[in-house]
Order: sequence, then C-alpha cells, then structure tokens
Amino acid sequence: MKCLVVIVLFSSVWAWPSDFSEYDGPSFAQRQQDINRLLYKVDDILQFAELKEVADNFDPEADLSSYSDGGEAVKHLLTELRDHRLLKKHHWFSLFNKRQREEALILFDVFMHCKTWQATINNAAFFRERMNEGEFVYAIYAALVHTDLGRGIVLPPLYEVTPHLFANSEVIHKAYTAQMTRTPGKFQMEFTGSKKNPEQRVAYFGEDIGLNTHHVTWHLDFPFWWDDIYGYHLDRKGELFFWAHHQLTVRFDIERLSNHLNFVDELYWDKPIREGFAPHTAYRYGGEFPARPDNVEFTDVTGLVRVRDMIIYESRIRDAIALGYITAADGSHINIRDEHGIDHLGNIIESSAYSPNLEYYGALHNEAHILLGRQGDPKGKFKLQPGVMEHFETATRDPAFFRLHKHIDNIFKEHKDTLPPYTKEQLEFTGVVLDEIVVNGPLETYFEDFEFSLINAVDHNPEFGEVDVSAVVKRLNHKPFNLNIEITNENVDNKHAVVRVYLCPTTDANGVELSLEKARWNCIELDKFWTKPGPHRKLRRQFLIPQASSRSSQQSTRQSTRELKFISRSSTEDAAFPIGCFFRKDAKKAWV
Repeated sequence: MKCLVVIVLFSSVWAWPSDFSEYDGPSFAQRQQDINRLLYKVDDILQFAELKEVADNFDPEADLSSYSDGGEAVKHLLTELRDHRLLKKHHWFSLFNKRQREEALILFDVFMHCKTWQATINNAAFFRERMNEGEFVYAIYAALVHTDLGRGIVLPPLYEVTPHLFANSEVIHKAYTAQMTRTPGKFQMEFTGSKKNPEQRVAYFGEDIGLNTHHVTWHLDFPFWWDDIYGYHLDRKGELFFWAHHQLTVRFDIERLSNHLNFVDELYWDKPIREGFAPHTAYRYGGEFPARPDNVEFTDVTGLVRVRDMIIYESRIRDAIALGYITAADGSHINIRDEHGIDHLGNIIESSAYSPNLEYYGALHNEAHILLGRQGDPKGKFKLQPGVMEHFETATRDPAFFRLHKHIDNIFKEHKDTLPPYTKEQLEFTGVVLDEIVVNGPLETYFEDFEFSLINAVDHNPEFGEVDVSAVVKRLNHKPFNLNIEITNENVDNKHAVVRVYLCPTTDANGVELSLEKARWNCIELDKFWTKPGPHRKLRRQFLIPQASSRSSQQSTRQSTRELKFISRSSTEDAAFPIGCFFRKDAKKAWV
C-alpha cells in the first residue's frame, strides 16, 4: 500500500486589504440579467427585444463623454469595423492568433473605458451583433474580470456559453438531432480514446470541464497580454504562472500514480511527440479539431514558429538561470537570485507583456502551444484549423499539454535549485507550535454524474422554440472529510497566520520510495486558510475540506467561473488547486 504524507505548514502573514465600495448604478439583479442575456445564444442574433433595439439603434460615438479615454478606443474599433478589417462572424477564434487577439483586445479596451454600466451594455449589445462571436465572448469576460463594473457579476460557465469547446462532437450531433426532431434528451458524454491507450486512464482529468474552465479562467485573471495601462499591476504574475502550472502538473502526476502510471515525461524539441491525440471535438464553425498521430517529429510551423527558435530561447533562459540574472532590453541586468527572481523568470518563460526582453527571450510557453497545436498540418497544406493546444479551454485535453508543462516546470526547478536554502529564522514561526493534526473522515473518491446544458450548442427556429438538451459526464468527487488542527501560541500577543496543507506522494507507480526532494517537489496544495491564535492559549479548530459536490453538483450548471479560479485579482497570496478530488477508493494505492 502506498501512502501520501499530509504536511501542514503555517506562517505569519499580513492581512491584505480589500475595497468593495457600494456600486452606484443599476441593481445587481439587472446587471446580472444583462450579462446572462448577452451571452445567451451568442452565435445567434440577440433574443431579447430591449437589447436588440439597443444593438440596432445605439451610436457608440454619440456621447464620447461616457468613455474615460474620450472615445479613442471606440473610434478605433469603429474604424476597423467600417473598413471591413475585423474577423467575420461564424469563424473560429483563437487567442494565440495575433490579429484575432488584437481585435478582441480593441473591444476589451472599449469596455475598460466605459464609465457606466449602461455604456458598457450598450456597447456590448452593439458590437455583439457586428463582431466575431469568439472575440466578443473573450472581450466581455476579460473586461468583467478586470473592471470594477464587473464586481459581483456571476459569469455564466463557459462550458454552457461555448459548449463546443468542452463537449465531444458525438454529443453535439445528438443534441442537434434532438432539436431537429423536437425530442428533449440527456446524452452521456464519454472520454476520448480507447483502452488500448494507457493515457485513457487519466482522460477524466484532462478532459474534465471544470478543469478546462479553471484553466481558461486563470488565463483570464492573469492574461499574458496584460498591460498596466489598463489601470493596475498584476502583482507576482510571473510567479503565479509558475505556481498555477506547477500545481496543475503535479496534480496530474498524482492522478497518474493512482492509475498505475508513472510520472509524466517531459517533452524535448529534438525528440518525437510520443503520444498522439484525437480530440473528438469540433469547432462551432470550421470543422473538427485536428488530430495528431503517435511519434510525430517536431516540425516548423510555416510563418509562425520554428523549432530552432524554441531551442535558442530555452538556451538563453537556462543561461540566465546559470548566471543569476536576466538581461533587459536596455542591456541592464535583473537579479533573479532573490525573492523576486521567480516572478521575472515566469514573465520571460510565458512570455507575458511584463517580459523585460521579449525579443531576446522570446515566448517559449505561448509559441510551444502553437507549435504543438499545428503539428497535424504544420505547412498549412490542408488549411486545418488550430489544434486544441491553441485554446486554453481545450489544451489540457491533449496529453502533450502536461509533457510541455513538465518540461517548463523542470526549467523553473533548475532555477529553484540555484537558490540558497531557507534559514532557520526564515522558516520558524517563533512561539507558535503545531501540536496535533487529525484527519476525520474517509479519504476516498468516486465518480458521479454531472449534467450541463447544451442549449447554446444548437441552432433553433424561433417559430418552434427550443427543446431541453444536455450532456451528462462522469466527474471525480470525494467524500467529505475534515482536519482537526491544534495550535499553541506561546507569545504575549495575537498572531495572524496562514495554514497551508500539502499532500505528498511517497512512492512511484512501481512502489519505489521517492527521495525527499522528489516527494517535496510533487506535493499538491490541498487547502489554505487564515487563523489567529490568541496569546498564551491553545487554538483548536476544525477545518472542513468541503465536498466537491457542494461546488459542482447538479446545481453547478449555473456555476460561476470565478469559483474555479486559483486566486482573486485583489489578492497576491498563493492559492490552492481547486479541483477537490484526491483519492481513489478502487486503486490499490490508498492515499492517506
């Protein structure tokens, strides 16, 4: 029997302030309804008379005082629209396509400069009817995440707004048939692949719609294109890029161990991509996502990415790690052997707009996604659409995603290994002692049915209305358990502390004991919470690890994507990986 060690760490912290001032404008209910209606049947014309009237009659340039930039962004977008330079409707959209991203961000810029909710909604209704659907959805989601006008709004789950990116094409076809025959239906969605493929054992993780939504939402919170001209700085963005994807990768490894698979291997630019992938997923407009056979050699993507450039960029990044500094565009050196080093390194690896030298260090992560996504048609000979790796919604479905991020994770570890160890003074929490931790409840998981709507996946004739169509998929859940933690504060004053709970593997898939270093690097953050032990007293607290079904049961078909984020944008603390399922009851390895 293999075991996992539960490690509890606690340390002193500062309390982060938050400012949630009263909103002056339409009621919350009205704002929520506006967003729900704008995103309903986003591939069709507006279905609600009031918004449709706004879309038909609103003039974005009529009152430029409603924009904080004097209307510069909206005038720019209208010029592009009138000159027919924008992507047409009913066409696929990818954030990794430079021009398509630029168009979406022009609309995002318009939303960010709207002074009032009414100005936001008027522009949203107007441009929804005139711009590409994918660009519109991305722009409005990003704006609501990053503008004060979006505070409190529950964003509809993307798996119901754009279900083609989350559901298998077989299920989508059944939904269309149900709509055409006027027959309501619930359709079981299976995972891709077959038992002949060992990676099929963990398809439930990479293809989980909650994980897919979490991944795209994280990149909405911390977009690689973000510029501080939008109003504020994304603190520790590069570090959080490392932490989020590190946790994603090691969590995948834990799932592999519970399914008799060893840790995922990293990929190499000069070696074949071992695992192929057939997505069984289709664009709403543009055909099926391209497949990739086994053992494909990396090939240059014509006009976009060259393999040799990836090797060069990575070599320069590794040189920076070895030297202990990054060379900025002006030739100055940025030290990465301090507490900010991981943040700088994350910025050049992703690479984000925060990179101090984009020309020299390139965009290793982002271009790797394009390179992997286009290996089915690297020369563009067959005019295939972008692959799943070129969408944050679908990327984790491809096993190559985790091989890529294992490779990137190892680059970060190379940097971590150059840093001096923490001192005793840095690690200890003077006068505060963890006396006892007890786990109550079974540490077991199980699969349960999860239903989500496919209404937005199909077209309908208003004369005949629509029928209820939905997909049902097996998702991992866990039985509820809690932690009883006893802490003693021997100091004379209160101590504000954060407790982090980690879950760590002790053996590999073959039962070989892991070294402490290997086990430490593969720990997953199970939970994190604040506490405040008083002076000269023991603190006995019971912290419940909530059952995943409390967040993602049948009711969660209306769940906010914000519930799936690692971290709120007002916080700068690390956050735990949110998928709440950690143990396999039916596995021979009992995770305890």
